[in-house]
Amino acid sequence: MTEPVTTCIIAEDEALLRQALVERLAQAWPELHILAECEDGASALEAMAEHRPDVAFLDIRMPGLTGLEVATAAAEVSPRTQIVFVTAYDQYAIDAFERGAVDYLLKPITAERLAATVQRLQARSGNNDAATLATLLQRLAPVARAVDAPPPLTWITASAGRETRLILVEDVAYFRADNKYTTVMTAEGEALLRTPIKELLTVVDPDTFKQIHRSTIVNLRAIAGVVRDDSGRGTVRLKTRPETLAVSAPFMTLFRHM
Repeated sequence: MTEPVTTCIIAEDEALLRQALVERLAQAWPELHILAECEDGASALEAMAEHRPDVAFLDIRMPGLTGLEVATAAAEVSPRTQIVFVTAYDQYAIDAFERGAVDYLLKPITAERLAATVQRLQARSGNNDAATLATLLQRLAPVARAVDAPPPLTWITASAGRETRLILVEDVAYFRADNKYTTVMTAEGEALLRTPIKELLTVVDPDTFKQIHRSTIVNLRAIAGVVRDDSGRGTVRLKTRPETLAVSAPFMTLFRHM
């Protein structure tokens, strides 16, 4: 009889570290089937919802959705997934992990530490303690954002035809990906920002701007209301814009924790 395959996703925004983890896992756990290698929290959450993997390795600090936010949403979209957080530092975080059912890997990841993590995952085999995970996520919230991160962006320069506009970030209703650029929507209209949405995620205030779709970041202060349909997807109504914004089903879980 064929042994069941253990599935996994990996979320790490640094390509070299992501590849190193993939290679180390191939040595430590050859039977593990990696379904997706994600470079940000949004794609990780979508992969969790789509694949419902047995295991997820999540970098705590990623642009846009942090690993903690992905894990919080995953508790609903993929509750059987065992979470392993990957962190570069912070003894506070490590102390919290030691008291919980969720494992962690400290960068740089050693073969010995990874082997111990693999043994724990195989022993638990999907036996998750949802209450313990929820408590742990709450305790770890302060370390999800880098303490040495620069202050959030306060204004941007964007183009509207031949005109260059100086726009306060707080006046932006939402950002939407436009190929390699980003469309900026305000009450006055739209403008084009020559910055990819992935880079924008690293400089806007994460407490005010939330990703609701892989291609859309919304200003929470600009939201008038959110409606969920029967399929689990959502629609955002805005205070200063007539159009509505689609919310991918996995991202709807984030609204319930705000």
